[in-house]
Amino acid sequence: MESNHKSGDGLSGTQKEAALRALVQRTGYSLVQENGQRKYGGPPPGWDTTPPERGCEIFIGKLPRDLFEDELIPLCEKMVKIYEMRMMMDFNGNNRGYAFVTFSNKQEAKNAIKQLNNYEIRNGRLLGVCASVDNCRLFVGGIPKTKKREEILSEMKKVTEGVVDVIVYPSAADKTKNRGFAFVEYESHRAAAMARRRLLPGRIQLWGHPIAVDWAEPEVEVDEDTMSSVKILYVRNLMLSTSEEMIEKEFNSIKPGAVERVKKIRDYAFVHFSNREDAVEAMKALNGKVLDGSPIEVTLAKPVDKDSYVRYTRGTGGRNTMLQEYTYPLSHVYDPTTTYLGAPVFYTPQAYAAIPSLHFPATKGHLSNRALIRTPSVRGCSRTPSIYLCFLTAVHAGVHHIHVQ
Repeated sequence: MESNHKSGDGLSGTQKEAALRALVQRTGYSLVQENGQRKYGGPPPGWDTTPPERGCEIFIGKLPRDLFEDELIPLCEKMVKIYEMRMMMDFNGNNRGYAFVTFSNKQEAKNAIKQLNNYEIRNGRLLGVCASVDNCRLFVGGIPKTKKREEILSEMKKVTEGVVDVIVYPSAADKTKNRGFAFVEYESHRAAAMARRRLLPGRIQLWGHPIAVDWAEPEVEVDEDTMSSVKILYVRNLMLSTSEEMIEKEFNSIKPGAVERVKKIRDYAFVHFSNREDAVEAMKALNGKVLDGSPIEVTLAKPVDKDSYVRYTRGTGGRNTMLQEYTYPLSHVYDPTTTYLGAPVFYTPQAYAAIPSLHFPATKGHLSNRALIRTPSVRGCSRTPSIYLCFLTAVHAGVHHIHVQ
């Protein structure tokens, strides 16, 4: 059987070769195997425009290991036209339990997720389907709290390539210090994957300190229609001593009486407005303003269903330091089953956030956590699905576990 490291037509010597050849003959798509994956289409026959934009790719997990394109393609074709499918393959010619499918536009991808998630592909075998995220950000923990953003950016550029930006959050108790971690953005998923490999604990120290490295948890995505009705602002980087009364006074200064109420939780708050226009006006006016000695960040709060929220807090014991949440009462105009999130760019990995006081060993160590599963990177070709944590048994081979010891 052909090794998955070699290029070829993806058919010769494979399992179900006859069925795959019949599929290719029927559809006119190409089928090429290389670098641990078998690619169908990309582009499809007759495609003469630019490739689909980011957000058109979905992740399909929990695949039976002996299931191939001849079964999966007809199912996806029922949705809409497929631009590309990439099935991850192992050395024995089986699939790795997951594949990526790209559609022509974002709406088609969303529809496919709704129709295919929990679809019974075989007797008792349900698919796990979600959006695929081309993750370009890493979480780096164990950073000395006295280091400034510019110092961290300079240091990361010294030890890794392709660094675009560094996101650092100030400590809630002392705004002159960071929280002990940063999010590092790279120019591509591949650059981030290579940096992650290089930064694995035990290989490199920063300022003489052991570090924790992992993929950043992708931000919760909310559709534009839902966001267009939000009239609640999320305010972060507040001083612990700042009162709800002071926040309400500041936001009412833009338009007296516009604020309905304020709910503050440690160093962040949710500000309710009577109407959306006033909320947007206040956001534009006050974002970046210094309040009580601290520059605040103001964004629209993100409404998500509670199931989505649970995916990001499972295993954290409610101590996720970067995932701000607020559930609204029955009397509120919004759905009472909805949870509202703030908008940090990316979230702290659960294994890190689950530990209230994280102490790194003085000697070389490693990370692992049985509660947290990541998609394997296949030579920089894989994506990190945004809700992969919702099915912990999706991939049975090639996964790595993360946990701080």
